Amino acid sequence: MKRQDELRKMVEVQAQRMKQAEKDRPTLISQTVYAGTLGILFVLPVVAGAYLGQWLDKLADGYSIHWTLSMIILGVLLGAVNVYLFIRE
Repeated sequence: MKRQDELRKMVEVQAQRMKQAEKDRPTLISQTVYAGTLGILFVLPVVAGAYLGQWLDKLADGYSIHWTLSMIILGVLLGAVNVYLFIRE
């Protein structure tokens, strides 16, 4: 009898875990929001860097894209760090 009770208890625990896993399964909407958040975390620093670099290049005399390229590269690095930190959470 004792063995049957232990088995029944183990089956009940496993059934509860399975029900909880189905409830916690990510939906298409939540996965889309997650992917969108990752995209925004990566793209915003790149775009901000491009605009800042372009503004700095306009302040310099003559034709120059040094600041623009530098700020885009910096934006890519910052975006990658943002995504890494977000995923790590």
